[in-house]
Order: sequence, then structure tokens, then C-alpha cells
Amino acid sequence: MRARRVQRRPLPPWHRLPRKLLTVAMLAVLVTGLLVTFLTPATLRAAPAPSPVLSPEQEQRADKLAHGLRCLVCQNQTLAESNAPLALDMRKLIRGQLAEGKTDTEIMRFFEDRYGDFVRYDPPFKPITWLLWVGPFALLAVGFLVLVRTLKRRAGTRAPLTADERARAARFLDSGS
Repeated sequence: MRARRVQRRPLPPWHRLPRKLLTVAMLAVLVTGLLVTFLTPATLRAAPAPSPVLSPEQEQRADKLAHGLRCLVCQNQTLAESNAPLALDMRKLIRGQLAEGKTDTEIMRFFEDRYGDFVRYDPPFKPITWLLWVGPFALLAVGFLVLVRTLKRRAGTRAPLTADERARAARFLDSGS
């Protein structure tokens, strides 16, 4: 027996259009990226700003402030521990403000005004942050109360076996199954 050949119909011309458009779009993005990268004047590219020179006392203050502020990118590291670009910029801001002669409280207030209380590694105890400070203890207390209540209910609901239940249990144990 001979197998029948299936004759394929040619695809319509508009079927190839999406593939061609995708290819042209990808090429346009690539060319635009290359043009922007290589034809941008060097003066427009951001050069790292030099960090001001500080006295040893100011260096210690800068380090203390960097340990007291949270990295907004990492969120579980201090500015001193983080290598994120934003953390580097924030450390430069601290050093710049110390060079200007600002106090530690002024610098902390600057960062709090800019980023909120979240930027501090240990947020202050004020009405807006009460939930941060009291919340874990309140949840622990509620969990403890629920546990005590549940244990009391379990202990109080167990009733002694009736004579019929004891006889049935004895038969079950004697039968061995």
C-alpha cells in the first residue's frame, strides 16, 4: 500500500510579516543602543564626584551615621555594609554634610525627611512607629492566649469512657486486630 503525499499549501504573504517586523524592531533597538552608547559626548557621562577629605573624628562620625542608616536597596544591611550604588551615594552625602559642619542630628533629620523613618536602622519610638515596636510583642501575647485557651478546651472536653465503650475496647484488644 502506498502512502499518500500530503500537499502543503504555500503560506500567504502576510504570514511572514510579523517575523519581519520583529526582526526590524530588534535591529532598530540594537542600533539605537549602540548610537547612544558610543556617540554620547564624554562630558555628559557622569563622573564620580570626589569624596571630601575628613578629619579622623569626622570619619568616625561618618562611620557611626552609616551604621545607623538602612540601605534602601538591600533593606537588611546598613549603609556601611552595603555596596549598592545608592548606599555609596548616601555615604557621600553623609561625608559632604559632615564637611559642611552639620551635626549628627541634622544629618539624620535630613535622611528622615528625604526617605522617612524607614531609613533609620532603629526607628524612633513615636506614634507613627508604635506598631513597629509594640506589634511583635502584641502578636506574641495574642498567640500565647490562643495557645492557653486551646489547651484548656482540649483538657476540659475529655470525658471518661462509659461501660459500653470500655467493653467494646476490651473486645477489640482481645481480638488482636
